[in-house]
Amino acid sequence: MNSAVLFLALAQWPQFGGPNRNFQIDDAPPLASSWPPEGPRKLWARELGPGFSGIAISDGRLFTMYNRGSHGSNGVEEVAVAIDQATGKTIWEYNYRALFKVDADVGPGPHATPLVDGDRVYTAGATARLHCLDAKTGKVLWMHDLKVEYNGTSLTYGYASSPLLYKDKIIVPVGGYALMAFDKMNGRPVWHSGTFTNAYSSPLAINVDGQDQIVIVMKSDIVGIDPNTSNVLWWRPQKAEYGLNVTTPVWGPDNLLFVSSAYNGGSQVLRLHQSGGKTTIDQLWTSYKMHVHHSDVVRIGDMIVGSSGDFGPAPLTAVDVSTGKVLWQTRDFPKVNILVADHKAILLDEDGLLALATLSPQGCKVLAKAQLLDKLSWTAPALAGTKLYVRDKKEIAAFDLK
Repeated sequence: MNSAVLFLALAQWPQFGGPNRNFQIDDAPPLASSWPPEGPRKLWARELGPGFSGIAISDGRLFTMYNRGSHGSNGVEEVAVAIDQATGKTIWEYNYRALFKVDADVGPGPHATPLVDGDRVYTAGATARLHCLDAKTGKVLWMHDLKVEYNGTSLTYGYASSPLLYKDKIIVPVGGYALMAFDKMNGRPVWHSGTFTNAYSSPLAINVDGQDQIVIVMKSDIVGIDPNTSNVLWWRPQKAEYGLNVTTPVWGPDNLLFVSSAYNGGSQVLRLHQSGGKTTIDQLWTSYKMHVHHSDVVRIGDMIVGSSGDFGPAPLTAVDVSTGKVLWQTRDFPKVNILVADHKAILLDEDGLLALATLSPQGCKVLAKAQLLDKLSWTAPALAGTKLYVRDKKEIAAFDLK
């Protein structure tokens, strides 16, 4: 396990992408290999306001965000909520005014997934307000308005980056600076780094030949930063129309970094090496045959899997990580988020269809599927033990996959 995420070992799904921030569970208990036609056993379901914030899970609680207010209005409240994991009942809510308007059918967010660290939960809303809340009560411990205080970038669809914990620091992209680090306990700014313009991607902690780095895709570049010194170590162009870089990079044990964008961006894989504090970069390949819009991407062995496409079809696509060669594609699902556990893939597409499959270089073998949600489902699922938690723009629900 990456040393940068060891602190999260006790939480079940403590952040965007789970324990290792890669949408995979290394030691998941056995999951069922098939479901009845109606799907896995539903434990509970409840209404939840709109938003695309993911679900963090720790100490018997689910943490996520939603908004209250009429679509397209300037009068939206953002709400951070703690929900009882077993029953679906609200434990606490914290709400604040978030005057944000987006002229798009998807609505104003929020988009980012909370981060849980012990008795604290960190949230980021669409207007770039970063909060530290008491995980048991929802009390505000500290907050920053990243846009007002630090000249953060205004984004058309709202701030979307999920906070990252590195040692005793909360790290987020800002825009006025590429990244900022705050003391996790008191919110005091620790460092800022770079002047790259913000996008929608979330930061990722990696280790390159013994050196910890934070990598993130900004508006036009992939950036690597030393989290201990704040030095910008390297950058590489990654351009997408309108600056719509959304997906989080994918890191492998062979020092290969996969990055992908839609809107004429495409994908590339970089091999990183580090010696004496200097990082060298080799581009192995670049291709538009894989261009991921906003859903997640997973690496399984030497295979990268994700939905490739933006406004048109977005077939589930597998490519060889070393060459970019397309191994297979399937249009059985529209845009899909992927979670890997117990050597199986849990797929949730944007129409609310949940599927269980095995993914290999030979193809996608569907083991079971069921229609579980009926609104736009762009939020990646979260798993704790055998319990799966999903949400769409209307409700949040729990299912048992054992």
